[in-house]
Amino acid sequence: MDLKMLRYFVEVAEARSVGKAAMRLHMAQPPLSVQIRNLESRLGTTLFRREPDGMHLTEAGRALFTRAKEALALAEDGFEAARAVAAGHRGRLTIGYMFALGYAVLPRLVPQLRRTLPGVELQFVEMSTRTYEALIWELKVTVGLCMPPLVREGVASESVGQQPLMLVMPTRSVLARQTVVAVEKLQGVQLIGLPVPDKSARTSTVSTLLSRHNVTVRTVHRVETVHSALALVLAGEGLAILPACASVGSPPGVVFRRLQGAEEGLEVAVCWRKDVDNPLVSRFIDAVRSALE
Repeated sequence: MDLKMLRYFVEVAEARSVGKAAMRLHMAQPPLSVQIRNLESRLGTTLFRREPDGMHLTEAGRALFTRAKEALALAEDGFEAARAVAAGHRGRLTIGYMFALGYAVLPRLVPQLRRTLPGVELQFVEMSTRTYEALIWELKVTVGLCMPPLVREGVASESVGQQPLMLVMPTRSVLARQTVVAVEKLQGVQLIGLPVPDKSARTSTVSTLLSRHNVTVRTVHRVETVHSALALVLAGEGLAILPACASVGSPPGVVFRRLQGAEEGLEVAVCWRKDVDNPLVSRFIDAVRSALE
């Protein structure tokens, strides 16, 4: 039984006349009469009593009428929901974000998303350089706010900004007295590093910066998040070169200083699987760009 047959039945029941129902449905009366007879034959029962003042529902007809109205209403609601999701007005968006971008970006991004996507359910998932590839590829997040972008076949990315690199040190450090620190001043220091996505420290942005200035350092720790790096800097284990966004919400006792000669920065991008056909992705990218302006 299809929805069209139920709609015909409901129209006849409400109009109490096949002729009036046919006019509402913009169809001829004989085909509508055939549809009603076919429905009764299919159900094996009479749905209408034909009386001089019109067509009246039988007990079986009243039982079907109530449920047919509900079924048509549910179907229409489903159609509207599908249209809204296709237009990017409703749905669910699971957003992954790198730890380092949390304090710096989310306070501006979330209100922007609430304004531009009011009918969309938002979920947030923390990511790190060790976990973001799996989370995006396994579709545990719809979109990822990544730094650096995930480079993998089958994954799309859209650049939304860049974070400059800064030197992080305890406030008691001699270098903390300077407002800008030359990269050459880092020769021989102990460095706390973050993991790099391709597992090759020689190709990381920080390594490229140090190599360009012929500076050699000793990496004493590699930690997964900027929070861990900040904690070890505070503990006196070494210095760190981190994106500027890590300064937002950093603990007392550490300072961030600009690096003289540091042209390199970390690209911030929205990443998602190319086979994800979700109109919310483009609207999310627009919201991120607005939040980062």
